[in-house]
Amino acid sequence: MPTVFRDGPYRFFFYSNDGNEPPHIHVERDDCVAKYWLTPIRLQRSGGFRPSELNKIGPIIESKHAFLLRCWHEYFGF
Repeated sequence: MPTVFRDGPYRFFFYSNDGNEPPHIHVERDDCVAKYWLTPIRLQRSGGFRPSELNKIGPIIESKHAFLLRCWHEYFGF
């Protein structure tokens, strides 16, 4: 599970076998997890995060969107 970056308590990462899906990023904090599609940016699923936290995570992903897509394509070779 390569970590792409950290922001405060959040870890943003890919699973190494995710290359067969559209670009996305996983986010975790403690026992909470979420998955966001990157094109377009939207929450795919969440477990444990409160809506207020998801409202913080979304803008982080938006601000790093180009970086995340570049990392996705570099890692998975697309």
